[in-house]
Amino acid sequence: MSTGPETDYALPGKAESYWLSTTPESSYPSPSEDVEVDVAIVGGGIVGITSALLLKQAGLSVAVIEAGRILHGVSGQTTAKVTSQHHLIYDRLISHFGEDQARQYAESNQAAIDKIASLVRSENIDCDLIYKPAYVYAGSLDSVEKIHKEVDAAKNLGLPASFDESPPLPFGTHGAVRFDKQAQFHPRKYLCALAQQIPGGGSHIFEEQQVHGIEGEGPVNVKTHQGITVKAQDVVQATHFPIVDRPGMLFSRLYQSRSYLLGVRIDEPFPDGMFINAEKPARSMRSQPADDGELVLVAGEEHRTGEGNNTIGHYRRLEEWVRSVYPVNSIDYHWSTQDVMPADGVPYIGRITSGSKHSYLATGFRKWGMTTGTVAAMIISDMILGKDNSWAPVYNPSRFKPVESAKQIFSQTVESTKGLVGARVLPLHEDAAHIVPGTGAIVKIGGERVAAYRDDKGDIHALDPACRHMGCFVSWNNAENTWDCPCHGSRYNVKGEVVHNPAVHNLSEKNVNQNKVKK
Repeated sequence: MSTGPETDYALPGKAESYWLSTTPESSYPSPSEDVEVDVAIVGGGIVGITSALLLKQAGLSVAVIEAGRILHGVSGQTTAKVTSQHHLIYDRLISHFGEDQARQYAESNQAAIDKIASLVRSENIDCDLIYKPAYVYAGSLDSVEKIHKEVDAAKNLGLPASFDESPPLPFGTHGAVRFDKQAQFHPRKYLCALAQQIPGGGSHIFEEQQVHGIEGEGPVNVKTHQGITVKAQDVVQATHFPIVDRPGMLFSRLYQSRSYLLGVRIDEPFPDGMFINAEKPARSMRSQPADDGELVLVAGEEHRTGEGNNTIGHYRRLEEWVRSVYPVNSIDYHWSTQDVMPADGVPYIGRITSGSKHSYLATGFRKWGMTTGTVAAMIISDMILGKDNSWAPVYNPSRFKPVESAKQIFSQTVESTKGLVGARVLPLHEDAAHIVPGTGAIVKIGGERVAAYRDDKGDIHALDPACRHMGCFVSWNNAENTWDCPCHGSRYNVKGEVVHNPAVHNLSEKNVNQNKVKK
């Protein structure tokens, strides 16, 4: 159990995403019997909902299958920047992928902005879509050369980029790369409106259906824990991190990263634009129209899932930073999110392997899922409909860039091995009696290692700490009261129930003698 200044830090504001807090809950049914459609889509986020809409508009029947409620995952926790400016990526893309594939990435993400705007217009969606410039600013002299290289690379690829010597921020910078023709919106207002267009005419959205298996290849059978089978010609895994990645073994090329957000009211107008710094730790800001003015969303403090140590401290540091640059009136919301990070920095979108004809996936959006998720929906819907898509090659899940990928895969393998065997040999720092109510820790009880959480009544809830994805040991997240896996990012609540994939099975319970673990 961690100690230090964060222990007494009270998390500020409402513990909920602003997007979830300001939109009504969905209520789509669970199926009572097996279903047959043209395309089964596993996951109800931006990829799943947009893909389903595009395919239905093309005349196919679809079923979106969501483990909980749609748009509660990463799509409901995002900063919701609708931009082709994905930090400092284009100079590196040209170096590692070549100019042609870098242009595919650039053109597809700029086109995604137009696609979102087109759907907003055609469906008459009130989702606070506002065009804003997007900036990556140099917070130190060390970043200036990177900024200039990014401007040159982005302009060369046809993006609306320029160098801005003095971005409109209340603190000094060393210039920024500025992208015009970018946007921001309320993601749930947008996606909930799209979702309403899907059910009917043989198409469905099913909620509270946890998929645990995908079998076959054209047709495929998608099986849920609730005993339902959805049969389809094609299947799309739009599950953030794929739950079935064999063949393909994508888990060796992916990891998950958490970051933290505050919804802040400041005592002055927020500048026109969306901002992120070029350095670490990340500091991202944008405004959002809200009741009685505007809310400023401040994000950052990223770390590999399961390795955040005292996660409450990330909120504290984010609050200290925003108070140092703006006069803060209040902090109304706090929440965290999770993103899949690919080995070579580019999402995996398309057929799961070169030999797969009917199994598709989209993952690895690297914290820029509003545009890349839309790109994924456009590419995959084209593939299913038998259309060529000129952007597909750069995202091909079967690609392998020897220099970049090998380095990252080795690093991922090392980190996974730590989670798999490290927790079994490291010494314990506490026993169950030292766990205070409302907290958890990995301890030894009866000679066995246990993920133990003490509730407000003082009772211990004991779980097997081995993640159900690949057996790595979970760690305690004291900001969200969850058990997080450091290998591939699965997360569980205090009861051991899955709250974030790739795991699809809950942690196993362990029986303990409560008298032996009382404080």
